[in-house]
Amino acid sequence: MDYLEYKGYKGSVEYSKEDNCLFGKVQGMSKDLIAYEGQTLDELRKDFEAGVDSYLVWAQRGLAPLRPRRN
Repeated sequence: MDYLEYKGYKGSVEYSKEDNCLFGKVQGMSKDLIAYEGQTLDELRKDFEAGVDSYLVWAQRGLAPLRPRRN
């Protein structure tokens, strides 16, 4: 399986034949979820990075961001 990496977060890359799109989620997070999707790899990467950035902004508003567990 391929992965995306950004700011210390690693995300999966999967394909939905039914929806004809790429999707994924950040790995190693037990309580929060960062999911993303796109029609192309560029769209998927942009949505992944935007999701991580949004999560970090949200987390700065009072909660420390959770870091993925290292396997």
